Amino acid sequence: MPRTVQLFEPLTVGELEVRHRAWVAAMCQYSCDPLTAPGVPNDWHLVHLGAFATGGASMIVTEAAAVTPEGRISPHDAGLWNDEQVAGWRRVNDFVHGLGTGVTTAVQLAHAGRKASTWRPFDTDGRSGSVAPGADADGRATSPETSGWQTLAPTDEAFGELAAPRAMTEEEIRATVTAFGDAAERAVEAGFDAVQVHGAHGYLIHQFTSPLVNTRTDAWGGSEEGRFRFGLEVVREVRRRVPASMPVLLRISATDWEEVEGDLAMMSRFAVAAADLGVDMVDVSAGGNLPRPTIPTGPGYQVRLATEIRAALREAGHEIPVGAVGEISSPHQAETIVGQEQADLVLLARAALADPHWWMRAAHELGAQPLTIGQYERARLDRLA
Repeated sequence: MPRTVQLFEPLTVGELEVRHRAWVAAMCQYSCDPLTAPGVPNDWHLVHLGAFATGGASMIVTEAAAVTPEGRISPHDAGLWNDEQVAGWRRVNDFVHGLGTGVTTAVQLAHAGRKASTWRPFDTDGRSGSVAPGADADGRATSPETSGWQTLAPTDEAFGELAAPRAMTEEEIRATVTAFGDAAERAVEAGFDAVQVHGAHGYLIHQFTSPLVNTRTDAWGGSEEGRFRFGLEVVREVRRRVPASMPVLLRISATDWEEVEGDLAMMSRFAVAAADLGVDMVDVSAGGNLPRPTIPTGPGYQVRLATEIRAALREAGHEIPVGAVGEISSPHQAETIVGQEQADLVLLARAALADPHWWMRAAHELGAQPLTIGQYERARLDRLA
């Protein structure tokens, strides 16, 4: 008989019930065509994300979808700034939801700021760094070599060896907040069950939040309140632009690994402020604003950060779920994290890439109710043992 396994217990996020607590984390695929269909999800995205759905995942968070053309990490990134992209994402959602297994989806809304306009990491010519400007206002380019653009950020300080950004004007900041809201509305149209605001990994919201990057002296910097302002305005706008029943998720970096305890305290305050505005779940990652940080990696190395953020939220009266990420690969490891309430859920990335049917194997190893889809019924591990 199947036993109770905390990892495979349902989880309520806002008004949405997710069938278990092992989610797919957002993972950039750098697979859109920047010349003919910039930002548009295609067959790769359908197969890539569809595999997780058939493999037993409960919630699939898509890769970063840029809210503006200049918000993409690379010219090959996905977006959600036009109707063509809406249609591409709807195709993926129609397939996933059409399986009838209760799989849910969320789109990660993002802007890369000063870390945008870069070559994708697996470029076949081995190129790296910034891509030369040449793309038009909708992200279209005439050649891969000139498919980049002038990047925007809180200040004009470059990230490492990337091309220097241009400091955003007040008008550009407000327009970007609106762009997040516009993209959130398109997410509803595309059939997503939830939206995630990407406030981590040294991208634009995280750039504004961190004193390591944001040295502005106007109302969008100058103090912790000022540094938090952009991210919280984005949260407020996204929450306002989607139905009350649609969860708004938030991904944060709890530290940049330079001054961990101080970062944790600061980001705990940011998470609480976001929850005050209606965020329904916080996904805790780390890093991104420093080019070469010293990171103490190892199995579950970021779980403690999620535990600390979770405690701060609960102390502030927010009983919302908190997710842990970072070298979580073993089913028993994931069950321990959730079972011991170190976090309310885990999000898998590399483990999911290595095994798109991770959830079927995990259910078997943990003795939970088997996760199957009709076409794969013959492959149930409990019947092959």
